[in-house]
Amino acid sequence: MKIGVIKKLAERLSMDELRAAEEALYNDSTPPTLIEGDDEGEQLTHVLAAIFIQEYIAENDSDIKTALREYAIKVRKSIS
Repeated sequence: MKIGVIKKLAERLSMDELRAAEEALYNDSTPPTLIEGDDEGEQLTHVLAAIFIQEYIAENDSDIKTALREYAIKVRKSIS
């Protein structure tokens, strides 16, 4: 998981583009948009994180910095 890649995806792609990439990765297809990552698993992680961030921003009238922080907290909690 690379925060810089996630931030870039959340800023540059629309929700429709992210959902299309998610669907392609779930179906072992090539995403319609270039998604950085070492493998398909990391690419999917990046896409799902960008979706979470966009949804968080919309639901909480937040900025990207706060949304990224909330995502990192969520990940830390799931690991511990």
